[in-house]
Amino acid sequence: MKKFFKQLLVEDWVVTLISIPILIMCAFAYYLENGGPKVPSTFLTQSAWLNIGYLFMIALVVLYLGNRMLSRPLKGLFWSFVVIFAVSMLAQVVANIPFIKKFGFEAVFFSVIFGLIIRNCFRIPEWLKPAIQGEFFIKIGVVCLGATILFRDFVAAGSLALVQGCIVITCVWFFGYLLSRKLRVDEASATTLASGVSICGVSACITAAGVANTDGRKLSYIVSVVLIIVVPMIYLMPYLARLIIPLLTSDVAIQNEIAGAWIGGTVDTTSGVGAASAIYGEEANKIAMIVKATQNVLIGVVAFCIATYLASKSADGRLHRPSLRIVWDKFPKFVLGFVLASLVFSLLQQYGIFPDSDARKLAETALAKRFSGFFFSLAFVCIGMSTRLKDIVSRENRNILYAFIGAQCFNIIVTFFVAWLLFGILKPLLVP
Repeated sequence: MKKFFKQLLVEDWVVTLISIPILIMCAFAYYLENGGPKVPSTFLTQSAWLNIGYLFMIALVVLYLGNRMLSRPLKGLFWSFVVIFAVSMLAQVVANIPFIKKFGFEAVFFSVIFGLIIRNCFRIPEWLKPAIQGEFFIKIGVVCLGATILFRDFVAAGSLALVQGCIVITCVWFFGYLLSRKLRVDEASATTLASGVSICGVSACITAAGVANTDGRKLSYIVSVVLIIVVPMIYLMPYLARLIIPLLTSDVAIQNEIAGAWIGGTVDTTSGVGAASAIYGEEANKIAMIVKATQNVLIGVVAFCIATYLASKSADGRLHRPSLRIVWDKFPKFVLGFVLASLVFSLLQQYGIFPDSDARKLAETALAKRFSGFFFSLAFVCIGMSTRLKDIVSRENRNILYAFIGAQCFNIIVTFFVAWLLFGILKPLLVP
C-alpha cells in the first residue's frame, strides 16, 4: 500500500489531484458572484484588484500544496511566485488593450515575450527560480481545459464535422510530422508541431508536448509561432473564402457552410476561428465554431495515439507491438485528468445538474476556461524565463518555422477540399 501511494506522488498524479478543488469550484460557478474570479483586463478598477487577489491566493495554495506533495523545497517560493504572477497579469492586461486585441494576439503570447525579456535582458537571480515551474502550471491548465469540452458540443458538431475532423487531423498531422522530420526537427518537437497545426493550436501543442516530453524552450517557440501565424490567418481565410467559394456554388447557404468548415479547420486558436468566421458572416461563424469544437474533442484521442506510437518504439528505433503496461507508462496521467474532467462535466450538464444546463454558454465551463487560460499564462511566463533568445534563432528553430508554415499551407488546401466535398457536395445530396 505504501508503494502504491508513493507511485501517486509524481507530478502528473499530483497535478490531477490538486486540480479537483479547482474543478469543484468551477462546478459551483453559477452560485458564485459574477460566475467566479475573472482574469482582469485592466488594473484600474476595484473589482479587477479583487479578482487579482482571488486568483493569486488560489494559484499560491495550489503551488504550495503541489510542491509539498512532491517533496520540493518551499523556501523562497512566495516571492518568486509574486513576480511570475505579476508578469502574467501584465500579459493578460496588455492582451486586452483594444488596439492589440483586434489583431488576435493572446495573453500566452505576451507571457512568453515578457518572460523572454526578463531572461535575456536581466540575470535571473536565485531567489526568482523556485516558482519557475512551467510544466507544473501547464498540466493544471490542461486538466481545467477538459472541463470546457462537453459531449453536447461533440454531438452538436454532427457527423460531417466529425468526419472532417478525423480526415483533416490525420492528413495534416502526418504531413506536418514528416515535413518536420525532413527538415531535421527533433521527434518530440515534430510531434508537438504536427499536433498544433492539425488540431487546435496552443492547447494541442501543450498536450502533445506532455506526451512527447518536448523541451520547454522548443514548446515556447512553437506556441509563439502558432500565435503569430494565426494573426494573418484571421484576415487571410475570409478573403480566400470570398474569393474561391463563389466559383463553386451560387447557393449562399452552402457558401456559408463551406466557408465555416474551412475556417474552423484551419485557424489554430478558438478565438481566431471566432474572429475570422465572424468577418465572413454570422452563419459561417456558427459552422466554424462547431467544427472547431469537434477538433478540440479529439485532443485526448490524438494524445493516446502518440503515447501508443512512442511506446511501440524500441531503443534502436524499430517498431514493435507494445504491451498495455508500456502504453500506460508512456501515457501522461494528467491527460486522464483532462478526459475525466470532460466526462464529469458532460454528465453534470446532460442530466441537468448544472442550474444553467440548457444555456448555450455555461457559467461552469466558462470559469474552467478562465482557470485554464490563467494557468497557461503562468506556465509561459516560466518558459520564457527559461529560454535564451539565441536558442530561438538557432538553425533548428528556423526549421520549425519553415515546417509549420509548410504544414499550415497544406492544411489550408486539404481542409478546403474536405470542406467542399462534405458540406458543398455530400450534405446537399443527403439533406435536399
